[in-house]
Amino acid sequence: MLLRVRSAVAHLVAGLGPGAGAQPPAEPRRGGAGGGGGGGGGAAAAAALFCRPAFLQLTPEELRRADDHTGRAVQSPRDGRRRLPWSTGYAEVINAGKSQHNEDQACCEVVFVERRPSPRGHPPSGDGSGELDGGRKGFYFHYWALFDGHAGSGAAVMASRRLHLHICEQLRDLVDILQDPSPPPICLQHDARAGAAELSRAPVTEDNGEVPSDALPRFHLEKAVSHESLVIGAIENAFKHMDNQIAQERASQSISGGCCALAAVYLMGKFYVANAGDSRAIIIRNGEIIPMSREFTPETERQRLQFLAFLRPELLGKEFTHLEFPRRIQPKELGKKMLYRDQNMNGWAYKKIEEDDLKFPLIYGEGKKARVMATIGVTRGLGDHDLKVFSSNIHIKPFLSCFPEVRVYDLTQYEHCPDDVLVLGTDGLWDVTNDEEVASVVMEVLTSYEPNDLCRYTMVAQELVVRSRGVLKERGWRLPNDRLGSGDDISVFVIPLGGPGNYT
Repeated sequence: MLLRVRSAVAHLVAGLGPGAGAQPPAEPRRGGAGGGGGGGGGAAAAAALFCRPAFLQLTPEELRRADDHTGRAVQSPRDGRRRLPWSTGYAEVINAGKSQHNEDQACCEVVFVERRPSPRGHPPSGDGSGELDGGRKGFYFHYWALFDGHAGSGAAVMASRRLHLHICEQLRDLVDILQDPSPPPICLQHDARAGAAELSRAPVTEDNGEVPSDALPRFHLEKAVSHESLVIGAIENAFKHMDNQIAQERASQSISGGCCALAAVYLMGKFYVANAGDSRAIIIRNGEIIPMSREFTPETERQRLQFLAFLRPELLGKEFTHLEFPRRIQPKELGKKMLYRDQNMNGWAYKKIEEDDLKFPLIYGEGKKARVMATIGVTRGLGDHDLKVFSSNIHIKPFLSCFPEVRVYDLTQYEHCPDDVLVLGTDGLWDVTNDEEVASVVMEVLTSYEPNDLCRYTMVAQELVVRSRGVLKERGWRLPNDRLGSGDDISVFVIPLGGPGNYT
C-alpha cells in the first residue's frame, strides 16, 4: 500500500467516472435572452464533447489559438458580437500544458421559470401578476457559472449545459410562492400553485386537512421558513440532481473526471452565489471587498472528512487512518507519544502511537498540496464517481460532496454605482492573486473608462486573466515581481452591480 500511495502522491493521479442518478429535467431553457451557455443542452449524444463556451462565438482559427499552450491567448466576447446580460465581462485562457484542453467551462444565461401546469385542471390563482410572454406565468432569473474540470473536461461540459436547467426545474413549484408575500406553506396540498397563501395559514386534520382551533401543539411552534431559504434549497437540490445525472450518463456519454462549480443566480433583487469547490467569488463595492464564497479543500473540510471516516471506517479500506498527525509515523516510533488531532479537535494533543496509526492519513499534505487519500485536492464538486485511490479499489466519492454553500447578497439594500462588481474566478486566478490585488485591478481599469462604456467590464476580466497568467520568459510564465504566474486554466466573470439597464 505504501508504494501505491507514494506513487499516487508523485503523480497526483485523479480518476474518471461511470453510475446511476436522476433523469435530466424535462424543461428546456426558456427565454434565452442571455448570452448562451456551453451549448443548447440538446442532443444527449453530444453532451460531453469538448467545446468552448458558446457565447464566445469563436471562429475555427480562434479555437485553434485558444488551444495553444505556448501562446496562451486570452479569449473574450468581442464588440460586434452578442453582448452578455448586464454587459458582463468575461475572459479565459488555457493552461500552460498540464492538460490537453482548457478544462474550465462557463455559462451565462437568462432563464424563464414557467409555473408547472396545475393538476386536475385547477385554474391559476392570483390576479395575473407575474404573467409574462403571452400569459405564461413565471419569472426570469439571470445565471452565471464557472466549472473547473479535472481529469478531463466531460463533467464540466455537461454541467455547463445542464445545471441552469436543473435550477429552473427546482424553481417551477415555487413560482406562486415566491411572488406571494405570505409565509411559505409548510405542507403543499393537491395544488402548490393554487391558494398558497391559504395553505400557509391553515392547520391540518385527519379528515379534510384542517385541525380544530382548540387543538394543542404537540411539541413547539412551527419553524419560520423564508422565501430566501426556498431558493437556497432549490439551488442545493439542483446541484444534487446535476451530480446524479452525471453519475447516470457518465458511461454512455463518456463523461470523464469531475469539476468544481461556482454559480451566481440573480432572482428577485438578490444574488445567490453557490460554490462547490475551490473557485471563488467576491463583491467589490465602493472599494470594500465582500467575500461571497470560501474554498472547499482537504484542509478547510478536515473535520467533516474525519468525522465521516470515523463513522464509516470501512470507507478507508483498512489502508488509511482518520487521525491527523504532523508528519508520517515511522514503525520505530510505536509506543511513543506523538501529536495528533481527530474529528472533534481544532487543537493538538499527544497520544501513544499504536499499530493502526501507521496507516496512511486520510488527509495528506499541506496547503494547495493537501490531498484526500493522496489523490484529489478538492472536497466538493460534481462528478468523480469512479475516482479511486491509485492502484486500489478504494472509492473516494463518498468523501466528496456535491452540495454547494450558498451565500446571499441583497442588491436592493444598497445604492450601487457602475464601479461595483461581482467577480467570479476559477482557482487559476486565485492561486496567484489575492482579494486586494483583484480589487486593485478592478478599480484601476474601471477608472480608465467612462462609466457608460459597456466594454469596461470585459477589459477588467481580460486584465485579471493577463496579470494572473503573467508573461512567458525563459523560466516559464512570470508575474511582474518574477513570481511564477498561474499555469492553470483561468476563467473570470466580472458582473456589474450598478448602472443603467442592469436590472432587466
